[in-house]
Amino acid sequence: MLRLTTPSEFRQALEGRRGFGRPEQEASVRQLIDEVRAEGDEALIRLTERFDGTRLTPDRLPIRQEEMEEARRRVEPEFLTALRAARDNLERYHRRQAQGSWMTLETEGAFLGQVLRPIDRVGLYIPGGTAPLFSTVLAAGVPARVAGVPDLTVCTPPRRDGSVDRHLLAALAELGVSRAFRLGGVQAIAALAYGTETVPRVDKIAGPGNTYVTLAKKLVFGDVGVDGLQGPSEIAVIADGASRPEWLAADLLSQAEHLEGRAYLFTPDASLAERVQEELVRQLQDLPTRAVAERSLGAAGALVITSGLEEAAELVSLLAPEHVELQVEDPLSLVPTIRHAGAIFIGRLATEPLGDYAIGPSHVLPTGGTARFTSALGVDTFQKRTSLIYASPAGLATAGPVAARLARLEGLEAHARAVDVRLKGEQV
Repeated sequence: MLRLTTPSEFRQALEGRRGFGRPEQEASVRQLIDEVRAEGDEALIRLTERFDGTRLTPDRLPIRQEEMEEARRRVEPEFLTALRAARDNLERYHRRQAQGSWMTLETEGAFLGQVLRPIDRVGLYIPGGTAPLFSTVLAAGVPARVAGVPDLTVCTPPRRDGSVDRHLLAALAELGVSRAFRLGGVQAIAALAYGTETVPRVDKIAGPGNTYVTLAKKLVFGDVGVDGLQGPSEIAVIADGASRPEWLAADLLSQAEHLEGRAYLFTPDASLAERVQEELVRQLQDLPTRAVAERSLGAAGALVITSGLEEAAELVSLLAPEHVELQVEDPLSLVPTIRHAGAIFIGRLATEPLGDYAIGPSHVLPTGGTARFTSALGVDTFQKRTSLIYASPAGLATAGPVAARLARLEGLEAHARAVDVRLKGEQV
Protein backbone atom coordinates (compact mmCIF):
# COMPACT_ATOMS: atom_id res chain seq x y z
CA MET A 1 0.00 0.00 0.00
CA LEU A 2 0.95 3.66 -0.02
CA ARG A 3 3.57 4.51 2.55
CA LEU A 4 2.61 7.10 5.17
CA THR A 5 4.85 10.17 4.90
CA THR A 6 4.94 13.40 6.86
CA PRO A 7 5.03 16.73 5.02
CA SER A 8 8.60 17.36 6.17
CA GLU A 9 9.72 13.91 5.01
CA PHE A 10 8.02 14.52 1.67
CA ARG A 11 9.80 17.84 1.19
CA GLN A 12 13.12 16.25 2.06
CA ALA A 13 12.55 13.44 -0.44
CA LEU A 14 11.82 15.97 -3.20
CA GLU A 15 15.05 17.83 -2.46
CA GLY A 16 16.95 14.67 -3.32
CA ARG A 17 14.97 14.02 -6.48
CA ARG A 18 17.07 13.41 -9.57
CA GLY A 19 16.39 13.15 -13.26
CA PHE A 20 15.29 10.13 -15.24
CA GLY A 21 17.31 6.96 -15.02
CA ARG A 22 20.61 5.90 -13.50
CA PRO A 23 24.06 6.43 -15.07
CA GLU A 24 24.39 2.74 -15.95
CA GLN A 25 20.99 2.82 -17.68
CA GLU A 26 22.02 5.85 -19.69
CA ALA A 27 25.25 4.15 -20.73
CA SER A 28 23.31 1.09 -21.87
CA VAL A 29 20.90 3.25 -23.87
CA ARG A 30 23.77 5.09 -25.52
CA GLN A 31 25.28 1.77 -26.60
CA LEU A 32 22.00 0.65 -28.16
CA ILE A 33 21.65 3.92 -30.05
CA ASP A 34 25.19 3.55 -31.39
CA GLU A 35 24.36 0.03 -32.60
CA VAL A 36 21.36 1.27 -34.57
CA ARG A 37 23.34 4.16 -36.07
CA ALA A 38 26.13 1.79 -37.16
CA GLU A 39 24.11 -1.23 -38.30
CA GLY A 40 20.69 0.09 -39.30
CA ASP A 41 18.00 -2.53 -39.94
CA GLU A 42 20.27 -5.36 -38.82
CA ALA A 43 20.43 -3.83 -35.34
CA LEU A 44 16.67 -3.18 -35.31
CA ILE A 45 15.95 -6.84 -36.03
CA ARG A 46 18.44 -8.09 -33.44
CA LEU A 47 17.25 -5.74 -30.69
CA THR A 48 13.58 -6.41 -31.41
CA GLU A 49 14.22 -10.11 -30.94
CA ARG A 50 16.17 -9.42 -27.77
CA PHE A 51 13.68 -7.11 -26.10
CA ASP A 52 10.32 -8.02 -27.65
CA GLY A 53 10.87 -11.73 -28.20
CA THR A 54 9.99 -11.80 -31.88
CA ARG A 55 12.23 -12.30 -34.93
CA LEU A 56 11.33 -9.98 -37.79
CA THR A 57 12.72 -9.54 -41.26
CA PRO A 58 13.27 -6.14 -42.91
CA ASP A 59 10.08 -6.52 -44.93
CA ARG A 60 8.13 -7.23 -41.70
CA LEU A 61 9.30 -4.09 -39.91
CA PRO A 62 6.78 -1.86 -41.72
CA ILE A 63 3.10 -2.09 -40.89
CA ARG A 64 1.40 -1.97 -44.28
CA GLN A 65 -1.48 0.42 -44.91
CA GLU A 66 -3.55 -2.61 -45.91
CA GLU A 67 -3.09 -4.05 -42.41
CA MET A 68 -4.40 -0.86 -40.85
CA GLU A 69 -7.41 -0.74 -43.13
CA GLU A 70 -8.17 -4.42 -42.56
CA ALA A 71 -8.02 -3.86 -38.80
CA ARG A 72 -10.41 -0.93 -39.09
CA ARG A 73 -12.88 -3.17 -40.91
CA ARG A 74 -12.54 -5.93 -38.31
CA VAL A 75 -12.86 -4.00 -35.04
CA GLU A 76 -16.17 -3.70 -33.27
CA PRO A 77 -18.43 -0.85 -34.47
CA GLU A 78 -18.79 0.27 -30.85
CA PHE A 79 -15.03 0.73 -30.64
CA LEU A 80 -14.92 2.88 -33.76
CA THR A 81 -17.81 4.98 -32.47
CA ALA A 82 -16.01 5.61 -29.18
CA LEU A 83 -12.68 6.23 -30.91
CA ARG A 84 -14.18 8.78 -33.26
CA ALA A 85 -15.98 10.56 -30.44
CA ALA A 86 -12.68 10.87 -28.56
CA ARG A 87 -10.93 12.05 -31.74
CA ASP A 88 -13.57 14.73 -32.32
CA ASN A 89 -13.20 16.00 -28.75
CA LEU A 90 -9.42 16.17 -29.15
CA GLU A 91 -9.77 18.06 -32.42
CA ARG A 92 -12.16 20.62 -30.94
CA TYR A 93 -9.90 21.25 -27.97
CA HIS A 94 -6.69 21.52 -29.95
CA ARG A 95 -8.15 23.73 -32.67
CA ARG A 96 -8.67 26.29 -29.90
CA GLN A 97 -4.92 26.13 -29.24
CA ALA A 98 -3.96 26.85 -32.83
CA GLN A 99 -2.37 30.26 -33.40
CA GLY A 100 -1.88 32.10 -36.66
CA SER A 101 0.93 34.07 -38.20
CA TRP A 102 0.88 37.84 -37.73
CA MET A 103 2.58 41.06 -38.84
CA THR A 104 2.33 44.56 -37.42
CA LEU A 105 3.56 48.04 -38.39
CA GLU A 106 5.62 49.59 -35.61
CA THR A 107 5.42 53.35 -35.10
CA GLU A 108 9.17 53.62 -35.77
CA GLY A 109 8.69 52.41 -39.35
CA ALA A 110 9.37 48.72 -39.15
CA PHE A 111 7.22 45.74 -40.01
CA LEU A 112 7.59 42.97 -37.43
CA GLY A 113 5.85 39.66 -37.39
CA GLN A 114 5.86 35.96 -36.88
CA VAL A 115 5.08 33.07 -39.19
CA LEU A 116 4.08 29.65 -37.87
CA ARG A 117 4.85 26.57 -39.92
CA PRO A 118 4.31 22.90 -39.11
CA ILE A 119 7.30 20.63 -38.62
CA ASP A 120 7.85 18.64 -41.82
CA ARG A 121 8.41 15.14 -40.45
CA VAL A 122 7.28 13.90 -37.03
CA GLY A 123 7.77 10.51 -35.42
CA LEU A 124 5.23 9.33 -32.84
CA TYR A 125 6.19 6.72 -30.29
CA ILE A 126 3.22 4.65 -29.11
CA PRO A 127 4.06 2.40 -26.13
CA GLY A 128 3.05 -1.23 -25.93
CA GLY A 129 4.04 -2.67 -22.56
CA THR A 130 1.04 -3.87 -20.58
CA ALA A 131 -1.57 -2.41 -22.93
CA PRO A 132 -2.03 -1.38 -26.58
CA LEU A 133 -2.29 2.38 -26.12
CA PHE A 134 -4.46 3.32 -29.06
CA SER A 135 -5.54 6.31 -26.98
CA THR A 136 -1.99 7.67 -27.33
CA VAL A 137 -2.30 7.47 -31.12
CA LEU A 138 -5.00 10.13 -30.82
CA ALA A 139 -3.45 12.05 -27.91
CA ALA A 140 -0.20 12.57 -29.85
CA GLY A 141 -1.44 12.37 -33.42
CA VAL A 142 -4.47 14.65 -33.40
CA PRO A 143 -2.53 17.75 -32.22
CA ALA A 144 0.08 17.01 -34.89
CA ARG A 145 -2.61 16.86 -37.56
CA VAL A 146 -4.25 20.06 -36.30
CA ALA A 147 -0.82 21.73 -36.49
CA GLY A 148 -0.61 20.70 -40.15
CA VAL A 149 2.22 18.15 -39.98
CA PRO A 150 2.26 16.53 -43.44
CA ASP A 151 4.38 13.45 -42.65
CA LEU A 152 3.67 11.25 -39.60
CA THR A 153 5.68 8.12 -38.83
CA VAL A 154 4.59 5.84 -35.97
CA CYS A 155 6.64 3.26 -34.09
CA THR A 156 4.99 0.80 -31.70
CA PRO A 157 6.41 -2.44 -30.26
CA PRO A 158 5.21 -5.78 -31.64
CA ARG A 159 3.81 -8.62 -29.59
CA ARG A 160 5.72 -11.90 -29.30
CA ASP A 161 4.09 -13.23 -32.45
CA GLY A 162 5.10 -10.11 -34.37
CA SER A 163 1.57 -8.74 -34.54
CA VAL A 164 0.16 -5.41 -33.35
CA ASP A 165 -3.20 -5.10 -31.62
CA ARG A 166 -5.96 -4.53 -34.17
CA HIS A 167 -7.51 -1.69 -32.16
CA LEU A 168 -4.23 0.19 -32.29
CA LEU A 169 -3.96 -0.50 -36.02
CA ALA A 170 -7.50 0.80 -36.52
CA ALA A 171 -6.56 3.98 -34.65
CA LEU A 172 -3.59 4.44 -37.00
CA ALA A 173 -5.95 4.11 -39.96
CA GLU A 174 -8.33 6.67 -38.43
CA LEU A 175 -5.48 9.12 -37.88
CA GLY A 176 -4.18 8.61 -41.42
CA VAL A 177 -0.50 8.12 -40.61
CA SER A 178 2.04 8.21 -43.40
CA ARG A 179 3.74 5.00 -42.29
CA ALA A 180 4.16 2.79 -39.23
CA PHE A 181 6.69 0.26 -37.95
CA ARG A 182 6.80 -2.68 -35.56
CA LEU A 183 9.46 -1.09 -33.40
CA GLY A 184 9.64 -0.35 -29.72
CA GLY A 185 12.06 0.80 -27.07
CA VAL A 186 15.41 2.48 -27.57
CA GLN A 187 15.81 1.03 -31.06
CA ALA A 188 12.65 2.79 -32.25
CA ILE A 189 13.83 6.17 -30.97
CA ALA A 190 17.25 5.69 -32.56
CA ALA A 191 15.70 4.69 -35.89
CA LEU A 192 13.44 7.74 -35.91
CA ALA A 193 16.30 10.04 -34.96
CA TYR A 194 18.92 8.78 -37.43
CA GLY A 195 17.08 6.67 -39.99
CA THR A 196 17.90 3.20 -41.30
CA GLU A 197 17.53 1.44 -44.65
CA THR A 198 13.80 1.00 -43.90
CA VAL A 199 12.90 3.72 -41.39
CA PRO A 200 13.18 7.35 -42.55
CA ARG A 201 14.55 9.87 -40.08
CA VAL A 202 12.25 12.54 -38.72
CA ASP A 203 12.65 16.09 -37.48
CA LYS A 204 10.95 15.65 -34.11
CA ILE A 205 9.90 12.72 -31.90
CA ALA A 206 6.84 12.85 -29.66
CA GLY A 207 5.12 10.41 -27.36
CA PRO A 208 5.63 8.84 -23.93
CA GLY A 209 7.55 5.73 -22.96
CA ASN A 210 9.33 3.91 -20.15
CA THR A 211 12.58 5.01 -18.53
CA TYR A 212 14.72 3.63 -21.37
CA VAL A 213 12.64 5.33 -24.07
CA THR A 214 12.84 8.59 -22.14
CA LEU A 215 16.62 8.30 -21.81
CA ALA A 216 16.86 7.60 -25.54
CA LYS A 217 14.89 10.77 -26.31
CA LYS A 218 17.20 12.69 -24.00
CA LEU A 219 20.31 11.37 -25.75
CA VAL A 220 19.15 12.02 -29.33
CA PHE A 221 17.91 15.53 -28.55
CA GLY A 222 19.84 18.05 -30.59
CA ASP A 223 20.16 15.74 -33.55
CA VAL A 224 16.37 15.66 -33.56
CA GLY A 225 13.72 17.53 -31.61
CA VAL A 226 11.74 15.88 -28.81
CA ASP A 227 8.46 16.89 -27.22
CA GLY A 228 9.68 16.32 -23.67
CA LEU A 229 10.90 13.65 -21.25
CA GLN A 230 7.79 11.80 -20.15
CA GLY A 231 8.60 9.13 -17.59
CA PRO A 232 6.39 6.93 -15.42
CA SER A 233 2.74 7.97 -15.01
CA GLU A 234 1.83 10.00 -11.91
CA ILE A 235 -1.30 11.07 -10.08
CA ALA A 236 -1.52 13.39 -7.08
CA VAL A 237 -4.92 13.63 -5.37
CA ILE A 238 -5.85 16.36 -2.90
CA ALA A 239 -8.90 15.27 -0.90
CA ASP A 240 -10.97 16.62 1.97
CA GLY A 241 -12.89 14.66 4.60
CA ALA A 242 -16.08 14.60 2.52
CA SER A 243 -14.42 12.67 -0.32
CA ARG A 244 -15.53 9.14 -1.07
CA PRO A 245 -12.68 6.74 -0.30
CA GLU A 246 -13.77 4.25 -2.96
CA TRP A 247 -13.50 6.96 -5.62
CA LEU A 248 -10.07 8.05 -4.40
CA ALA A 249 -8.74 4.49 -4.32
CA ALA A 250 -10.03 3.89 -7.85
CA ASP A 251 -8.30 7.03 -9.09
CA LEU A 252 -4.99 6.13 -7.44
CA LEU A 253 -5.11 2.65 -8.97
CA SER A 254 -5.83 4.10 -12.41
CA GLN A 255 -2.20 5.26 -12.53
CA ALA A 256 -0.66 2.55 -10.36
CA GLU A 257 -1.66 -0.05 -12.95
CA HIS A 258 0.88 1.49 -15.34
CA LEU A 259 4.38 0.03 -15.14
CA GLU A 260 6.33 2.16 -12.64
CA GLY A 261 3.21 4.25 -11.99
CA ARG A 262 3.25 6.65 -9.05
CA ALA A 263 0.28 7.55 -6.86
CA TYR A 264 0.12 10.25 -4.18
CA LEU A 265 -2.69 11.21 -1.80
CA PHE A 266 -2.64 14.46 0.18
CA THR A 267 -5.33 15.03 2.80
CA PRO A 268 -5.70 16.73 6.19
CA ASP A 269 -8.11 13.97 7.27
CA ALA A 270 -6.28 10.99 8.81
CA SER A 271 -9.50 8.98 9.00
CA LEU A 272 -10.05 9.37 5.26
CA ALA A 273 -6.48 8.26 4.60
CA GLU A 274 -7.05 5.06 6.57
CA ARG A 275 -10.27 4.32 4.70
CA VAL A 276 -8.55 4.86 1.36
CA GLN A 277 -5.85 2.36 2.31
CA GLU A 278 -8.58 -0.17 3.14
CA GLU A 279 -10.26 0.53 -0.20
CA LEU A 280 -7.01 -0.02 -2.06
CA VAL A 281 -6.73 -3.47 -0.50
CA ARG A 282 -10.33 -4.29 -1.38
CA GLN A 283 -10.19 -3.03 -4.98
CA LEU A 284 -6.92 -4.79 -5.69
CA GLN A 285 -8.48 -8.18 -5.01
CA ASP A 286 -10.12 -8.56 -8.42
CA LEU A 287 -8.07 -6.06 -10.43
CA PRO A 288 -6.68 -7.78 -13.55
CA THR A 289 -3.56 -5.61 -13.34
CA ARG A 290 -3.11 -6.28 -9.63
CA ALA A 291 0.51 -7.41 -9.83
CA VAL A 292 1.64 -4.22 -11.59
CA ALA A 293 -0.49 -1.97 -9.37
CA GLU A 294 0.80 -3.52 -6.15
CA ARG A 295 4.39 -3.07 -7.28
CA SER A 296 3.72 0.56 -8.17
CA LEU A 297 2.03 1.34 -4.86
CA GLY A 298 4.82 -0.29 -2.90
CA ALA A 299 7.72 1.18 -4.86
CA ALA A 300 6.66 4.78 -5.43
CA GLY A 301 4.11 7.30 -4.25
CA ALA A 302 3.04 8.38 -0.79
CA LEU A 303 0.14 9.17 1.50
CA VAL A 304 0.70 12.53 3.21
CA ILE A 305 -1.39 13.86 6.10
CA THR A 306 -1.23 17.64 5.82
CA SER A 307 -2.16 20.47 8.16
CA GLY A 308 -4.77 21.67 5.67
CA LEU A 309 -5.62 21.94 1.99
CA GLU A 310 -3.25 24.87 1.57
CA GLU A 311 -0.28 22.77 2.65
CA ALA A 312 -1.48 19.96 0.38
CA ALA A 313 -1.49 22.35 -2.59
CA GLU A 314 1.98 23.59 -1.68
CA LEU A 315 3.37 20.05 -1.58
CA VAL A 316 1.71 19.15 -4.89
CA SER A 317 3.26 22.22 -6.51
CA LEU A 318 6.68 21.10 -5.25
CA LEU A 319 6.03 17.64 -6.69
CA ALA A 320 4.97 19.14 -10.06
CA PRO A 321 3.20 15.94 -11.13
CA GLU A 322 1.63 14.80 -14.36
CA HIS A 323 -1.97 14.68 -13.08
CA VAL A 324 -3.55 16.53 -10.15
CA GLU A 325 -7.06 15.82 -8.92
CA LEU A 326 -8.80 18.35 -6.66
CA GLN A 327 -11.31 16.14 -4.85
CA VAL A 328 -12.50 18.87 -2.49
CA GLU A 329 -15.61 20.89 -1.76
CA ASP A 330 -14.36 24.10 -3.43
CA PRO A 331 -11.84 22.96 -6.04
CA LEU A 332 -11.73 26.21 -8.01
CA SER A 333 -10.27 28.02 -4.99
CA LEU A 334 -7.28 25.67 -5.10
CA VAL A 335 -6.55 25.96 -8.83
CA PRO A 336 -4.50 29.20 -8.51
CA THR A 337 -2.33 27.58 -5.81
CA ILE A 338 -1.27 24.65 -8.01
CA ARG A 339 1.68 26.29 -9.75
CA HIS A 340 3.10 23.24 -11.52
CA ALA A 341 1.12 20.36 -13.03
CA GLY A 342 0.60 18.67 -16.38
CA ALA A 343 -3.18 18.66 -16.02
CA ILE A 344 -5.57 19.63 -13.20
CA PHE A 345 -8.86 17.77 -12.74
CA ILE A 346 -11.39 19.96 -10.97
CA GLY A 347 -14.06 18.51 -8.71
CA ARG A 348 -15.22 15.11 -7.55
CA LEU A 349 -16.52 13.91 -10.92
CA ALA A 350 -13.38 14.82 -12.87
CA THR A 351 -11.53 11.51 -12.69
CA GLU A 352 -8.16 11.25 -14.41
CA PRO A 353 -9.19 8.63 -17.03
CA LEU A 354 -11.53 11.21 -18.58
CA GLY A 355 -8.39 13.07 -19.57
CA ASP A 356 -6.69 9.90 -20.75
CA TYR A 357 -9.41 8.92 -23.17
CA ALA A 358 -12.25 11.17 -24.03
CA ILE A 359 -12.72 14.70 -22.84
CA GLY A 360 -10.35 16.72 -25.07
CA PRO A 361 -6.79 17.61 -23.97
CA SER A 362 -3.87 15.40 -24.90
CA HIS A 363 -2.81 12.94 -22.22
CA VAL A 364 0.86 13.26 -23.19
CA LEU A 365 2.00 15.32 -20.20
CA PRO A 366 5.18 16.27 -18.33
CA THR A 367 6.20 13.93 -15.51
CA GLY A 368 8.95 13.59 -12.92
CA GLY A 369 8.78 17.24 -11.87
CA THR A 370 9.29 18.57 -15.41
CA ALA A 371 5.95 20.39 -15.21
CA ARG A 372 8.04 23.07 -13.50
CA PHE A 373 9.33 24.11 -16.92
CA THR A 374 7.39 22.36 -19.67
CA SER A 375 3.81 21.87 -20.79
CA ALA A 376 1.36 19.33 -22.08
CA LEU A 377 1.78 18.16 -25.66
CA GLY A 378 -0.26 20.43 -27.91
CA VAL A 379 -0.45 22.05 -31.31
CA ASP A 380 2.59 24.22 -30.58
CA THR A 381 4.64 21.06 -30.01
CA PHE A 382 4.48 20.48 -33.76
CA GLN A 383 5.00 24.03 -35.02
CA LYS A 384 7.99 26.31 -35.53
CA ARG A 385 7.91 30.07 -35.06
CA THR A 386 9.93 32.21 -37.46
CA SER A 387 10.44 35.93 -36.80
CA LEU A 388 9.73 38.37 -39.64
CA ILE A 389 11.64 41.67 -39.74
CA TYR A 390 11.35 44.46 -42.32
CA ALA A 391 12.91 47.90 -41.85
CA SER A 392 11.72 50.94 -43.76
CA PRO A 393 14.06 53.97 -44.04
CA ALA A 394 12.36 55.42 -40.96
CA GLY A 395 12.76 52.14 -39.11
CA LEU A 396 16.47 51.98 -40.01
CA ALA A 397 16.95 55.60 -38.89
CA THR A 398 15.36 54.85 -35.53
CA ALA A 399 16.77 51.41 -34.70
CA GLY A 400 20.06 51.59 -36.62
CA PRO A 401 22.04 53.90 -34.30
CA VAL A 402 20.87 51.89 -31.30
CA ALA A 403 21.98 48.63 -32.89
CA ALA A 404 25.37 50.04 -33.96
CA ARG A 405 26.04 51.51 -30.51
CA LEU A 406 25.23 48.27 -28.72
CA ALA A 407 27.29 46.21 -31.19
CA ARG A 408 30.39 48.35 -30.60
CA LEU A 409 29.96 48.10 -26.84
CA GLU A 410 30.03 44.32 -27.27
CA GLY A 411 33.18 44.60 -29.36
CA LEU A 412 31.51 43.38 -32.57
CA GLU A 413 32.62 46.03 -35.05
CA ALA A 414 31.46 44.18 -38.18
CA HIS A 415 27.93 44.13 -36.81
CA ALA A 416 28.02 47.88 -36.32
CA ARG A 417 29.45 48.54 -39.79
CA ALA A 418 26.68 46.49 -41.44
CA VAL A 419 24.27 49.03 -39.98
CA ASP A 420 26.47 52.05 -40.67
CA VAL A 421 26.73 51.45 -44.42
CA ARG A 422 22.96 51.55 -44.68
CA LEU A 423 22.62 54.64 -42.50
CA LYS A 424 25.10 56.36 -44.84
CA GLY A 425 23.15 55.25 -47.90
CA GLU A 426 26.03 53.16 -49.29
CA GLN A 427 25.36 50.07 -51.40
CA VAL A 428 26.63 46.71 -50.25
